[in-house]
Amino acid sequence: MLRVDDRERQTVAANQRNLWYERIMALIAAANLGLVAFDMTYVPWRNFWLQRSVQVASWRIPLPLPDITPLYDPIKGIEPHRDTQKYVKTVQQLETDLQQFGIDSPQVAQQLETLRQRSVEMVDTNPFSAANKSGTLEKIKNRMRDRVFTKDNPEASSRKAFEQFWTADYLKQKGVQPELKFFKDDIQQLIETNYYRSIGENGEPTSLFFVLDTPFVALFAFELLCRSFLISRRSRIKWIDAILWRWYDLIFLMPFWRFLRIFPVMIRLDQAKLIRLDRLRDQATQGFVSNIAGELTQAVLNESLGQVQVALKQGGLAKQLLSAIDKPYKDLNEKDELQELVSQTLKLTVYQVLPKIKPDIEALLRHPIEAVLEQTPGYGILKSVPFVGNVPNQVNQQLITTATEGAYQALIVALEDKVAAELVSQLIRNFGKVLVQELQSGKSLDEIQTLLNELVEEVRVNYVDKIAQNEVEVIVNSPRSPKQLGSRLQ
Repeated sequence: MLRVDDRERQTVAANQRNLWYERIMALIAAANLGLVAFDMTYVPWRNFWLQRSVQVASWRIPLPLPDITPLYDPIKGIEPHRDTQKYVKTVQQLETDLQQFGIDSPQVAQQLETLRQRSVEMVDTNPFSAANKSGTLEKIKNRMRDRVFTKDNPEASSRKAFEQFWTADYLKQKGVQPELKFFKDDIQQLIETNYYRSIGENGEPTSLFFVLDTPFVALFAFELLCRSFLISRRSRIKWIDAILWRWYDLIFLMPFWRFLRIFPVMIRLDQAKLIRLDRLRDQATQGFVSNIAGELTQAVLNESLGQVQVALKQGGLAKQLLSAIDKPYKDLNEKDELQELVSQTLKLTVYQVLPKIKPDIEALLRHPIEAVLEQTPGYGILKSVPFVGNVPNQVNQQLITTATEGAYQALIVALEDKVAAELVSQLIRNFGKVLVQELQSGKSLDEIQTLLNELVEEVRVNYVDKIAQNEVEVIVNSPRSPKQLGSRLQ
C-alpha cells in the first residue's frame, strides 16, 4: 500500500515539474511573440517611442517610458536624417548665441540667415518623403503659416512664413522666448521624427531583428529535437513522425511570417493551463469538420447516385437485383425479417388504417354498384315508384356494409390464425417470384429502369445539390455517443 502511495506521489510530483516546465517555455514563447509584435510595429509607432507621450486634443501627456530609440534604431537601420538633423542643431546653436551675444549680434544674424536657407530647402526638397512622412512636412508648413500669418490670408506660403519667422524684427516683435518655445513644442518635435533608413542588398529596408530572434529560434529548435526524441522513444514511432506530432512548433523556426507564431504560443499557453481555449478549439474544429463534412457528403452522394444511374442505363443493376432474389439468402439471426415485416405491416393496416378509411372504401364500392344498377332496365322506373324507390339504395348500402364488415372480420381472423398467416407469407413469396419472372421476360423492365434513372436525377437536383450546411453542423455538434446521436436525430 505504501509503495502505491509513493508511486502516486512521484507521479504527481513529476506532473507538477512538467507543468512548471511547460509554463516557463510558454512564457518564453509569449515573450518572443511580444518581441516580434514590437519589431513589426516599431517603425509605424516610432514617433510614440521617440516622444514618449500621448496627444489628447490640444494636450500632450508625457509617459514615464525609457528612450529606446537609440538602442533599437540601429536594429531597423534607422539613423537621423542629415538635413533635418542639421536644422535642429542650427536652432540649438541659435539659442546658445542668443544667450551669449543677444539678438542684434552678428552671430545671431548669421544663424538666422542659415535657418532661412535651410527652411526653404526643407520646403522645396521634402526630406520627409524617403521615410513616407510627407504628411509631417505638411503639418509643419501649416503650423508655421498659421503662426506667422492670420488664417484670413490663404495666399501666404509656408516658405514666406519661415523666412519671416527667422528674422530679428519678427522675433523682437513677437517675443524671442514665446516664439522659440512655439518652435520647440510644435515644430521641432515633428522635425525630429524624420529619419533615414538604409536599404539592404536585397532591396528591402535594413532589419537586424534576426540577431535578437536567433537565440529564441535556437532554443525552440533544441527543445523540438529533445521532445521529438522522447516522443519517438515512448510511442515507438519514427523521429520525423514525432516532429510532425508537434508540427506547430515548426512555426517558431520560420524566418518569415513571424506573426504566425501566435498559434503555437496560444497552444502552449493552453497546454500550460495559463489560458483556456477549450471553447475556441471546439468551435474551430466543428467549423472545419462541418465544412469538410458538407463537401464530402455531397461528393459521396453524387458519386453513389452517378454509379446507380450508370448501372440503370446499362441494365446491370436490375438484372443483379432480380437474379439475387433466386440465390440462397444468408440468415444471420435465425429470424425471418420479411415475414415479420409483412406481419407488422398487415396488423398496422388492419387494426389502425382500415377502420379510419372504412367510409372511403364503402364509397368506392358503392359507386360501381350504383353505376351497374343505373344501366339495368327498369331500375329508373323502380326508383320512381312511391314507397319502393328507396329500397334499392337501402339494399345497396346494406350489401356494401355487410361485405366490408365481413371482409374486415375475415382479415382479423386471418391475422390471428397461424395457418392463415403462413398462407399469406406463401402468397407474398409466390407473388414476388412470379413478378420477377414477368419483369425479366417482358419489356416493363426497361421502362422501370428509365423511370428509376429519371427519379435518381431528380433526387440529385432537388436534394443532394442543396444540402444545407446547418444540417451538417447539427450532426457535427451532436453527441459522440451513437445512442445520443440517434435520439438527437429523432
